[in-house]
Amino acid sequence: MRLVTSLKTTIPLAFDVVFSNPVYIGIAIAVFTIFWIIFNVFDQLLFFSPVVTFYLPEDAVTGFIITNVTSVLMGILVAMNVYVIRYSKIKLDKSLFSGSILGIVSSACPGCSSFGFLAISTFGGFGIIVTDFLTNYQTALRLVSIAILIWALYSVHNKITKSCIFTKLPSNKRQSKTTTTSDSAAPTAS
Repeated sequence: MRLVTSLKTTIPLAFDVVFSNPVYIGIAIAVFTIFWIIFNVFDQLLFFSPVVTFYLPEDAVTGFIITNVTSVLMGILVAMNVYVIRYSKIKLDKSLFSGSILGIVSSACPGCSSFGFLAISTFGGFGIIVTDFLTNYQTALRLVSIAILIWALYSVHNKITKSCIFTKLPSNKRQSKTTTTSDSAAPTAS
């Protein structure tokens, strides 16, 4: 119960910290747009030849909603990751982008794109089995990708809200504050 109460406070704080700067809003919108286009091209809903056409049949509505949610989460996640990279003291590690990469890979429909043909021609019978599995369970895999993206957002949220990771004061001001407090705490010999 306490965790939920804490999250209700810290999630809006993390979003306010990151998205108070218009640069991060622009990054989120750009990433959302790029992934929205990529996912809809893979799902064969968006066509660029001979003219730009968007077609959403009734049986693709669920997938379209899921890819929209995935694109929104990707935009938010990339903007928050850029913020963490820019303002944190920690070095880049593979855990920073692992949720993003897993979300991208598991949300695209490999059976609906040329990837399926590449897998079949490269791996033969095994490629057919893998492509068939990914096509049959694409909705479940996309829901898993949304869960992974939410986990990645929670992880980035923790990095933003934990003050020990970020430098709040320049190093010279921080040193002068520690010297002042240590000088005032020490007894003086007169």
